[in-house]
Amino acid sequence: MLDKRESDTQNVVAIMAEVGRKARAAARPLALASAERKYAALIGMAEAVRQNMKSIIEANAIDIANGEAAGLSPAMMDRLRLDESRIRGIEDGIRAIAELKDPVGEIIAEWDRPNGLHIERVRTPLGVIGVIYESRPNVTADAGALCLKAGNAVILRGGSDSAHSSAAIHACLKQGLKSAGLPEDAIQLVPTTDRAAVGEMLKGLSGNVDVIVPRGGRSLVERVQNEARVPVFAHLEGICHLYVDKSAKLDMTIDIALNAKMRRTGICGATESLLIDRAVASTHLVPILQKLEAAGCEIRGTDEVMALYEAAIPAEEQDWATEYLDAIISVKLVDGVSEAIDHIENWSSHHTEAIVAEDPAAVERFFNEIDSAILLHNASTQFADGGEFGMGAEIGIATGRMHARGPVGVEQLTSFKYRVRGNGQVRPS
Repeated sequence: MLDKRESDTQNVVAIMAEVGRKARAAARPLALASAERKYAALIGMAEAVRQNMKSIIEANAIDIANGEAAGLSPAMMDRLRLDESRIRGIEDGIRAIAELKDPVGEIIAEWDRPNGLHIERVRTPLGVIGVIYESRPNVTADAGALCLKAGNAVILRGGSDSAHSSAAIHACLKQGLKSAGLPEDAIQLVPTTDRAAVGEMLKGLSGNVDVIVPRGGRSLVERVQNEARVPVFAHLEGICHLYVDKSAKLDMTIDIALNAKMRRTGICGATESLLIDRAVASTHLVPILQKLEAAGCEIRGTDEVMALYEAAIPAEEQDWATEYLDAIISVKLVDGVSEAIDHIENWSSHHTEAIVAEDPAAVERFFNEIDSAILLHNASTQFADGGEFGMGAEIGIATGRMHARGPVGVEQLTSFKYRVRGNGQVRPS
């Protein structure tokens, strides 16, 4: 006789196995769907979101009430909350994805061989993508729409705190698929909040999941990276750096530093460490830090920094390895671009780094020698975003070295195959 826990586990395993089978069955017709049909489905989804705004807000109210009762933090509550403006943003986001160029079937490269063979490298869907996320119900729409545009089936597992909101949005996505004659199982929302469902997805659902994308805090991403038996597109944390070269213009530097740290402190592209060339410490450090402090930022600095800026508090070694996601910045003086590069390569999470400089040689060294997914020159690290890259939207930021790197948009949600055209060629013995 099974106890209740064993019975519940078996139920989750059975449920997730069926979800995986349905996703794989939907993946083939979706991969073959025309650009026009996918466009129609996306527009249908956007229309359904607009028409069902009231029911989405009502569902969200249940999640908000549950979140308040559970004592969720103000930051988590803000991510969870939906209003008319945010729902219009969800609708607009789906429409923007619909207008993107369809990547499936695009010829990435082509060439001819001396024997007359013509070879083409062509984009193809990945297959079935599993997306595991926390709090933000808008990810339901973003991930579903992006995966559809790239011809992939998707299995969505949102957080239990946003279950009602995600279900209401998912209903709109299914409505769009149905209106365009595409399989409704192409976008599935995991029908249980049991945490065991995540474990089943990470195992790959008997080969029915091709890629996992986690969206959430460090503990979620760490679990996914440690336990997944399929490839993962993700970043563990965003320890982003801003380096101020001796050739940097002061006014530009102040504007960039203030935006890079304080525009939104809780996103992965926020600058966490500021490195300033020792050659301009006397002219640049105090004005930059004054602006940051005036905006409410806590300054943690080395002994050198504290000697020049009395309001700074001591930085510990751990500060260089910390993603604050808060109005805190660690500050250090360095001997030019060489020491800046060494510090970044030692402490960076390889997400996003920026240099402020007018010296092209310093910029080229920075770009050539730092191995992070995104590098910027004379621009804020907060541009680390698929929308800002012209991708329409992103499913996340990846810092791995395989396949997708940086913002993961529709092109990154594809693989490729080779098409080889001949006229009777055979390979010599």
